Amino acid sequence: MKKKINPLLFAIALALFFLVAYSFKQIKKEKKIIFSEKAPKPIGPYSQAIMVGNTLFVSGMVGINDKGVLDTSDIKTETKLALNNILEILKAAGMNENQVVKATVYLKDIRNFAAMNEVYGSVFTKDPPARETVEIKNLPKGARIEISVVAVGM
Repeated sequence: MKKKINPLLFAIALALFFLVAYSFKQIKKEKKIIFSEKAPKPIGPYSQAIMVGNTLFVSGMVGINDKGVLDTSDIKTETKLALNNILEILKAAGMNENQVVKATVYLKDIRNFAAMNEVYGSVFTKDPPARETVEIKNLPKGARIEISVVAVGM
């Protein structure tokens, strides 16, 4: 004996299928590469940032100055340069630091936490984003700090 398919459940399943398919199509259509000439060019096969809908995902930035050189004179300078690079990318996307909702900070030496935090706090003064700080063994180009963020348009 064959079981009958409930027409209502079939219609709901079909509608959900098309809704999910449409959503994936929209995400693909909305994905936009963000690039700022005022921030360092990527050193590998990645984008400075990707905008999907109203959410911006910024790749990790290190303390590269406007001449394209990593400035390792001190951790405060390196942190400020990394954050300035992030601010330039945010600006290229039509956003600012107040729209950052999540940050990840990678430090080569956790003893630099207080100095990094001082500079970081001078940029994110109002409603700072959620954040974690992680000590890691090495960073690209010999950097001592790398910062990535996620921002959401309002």
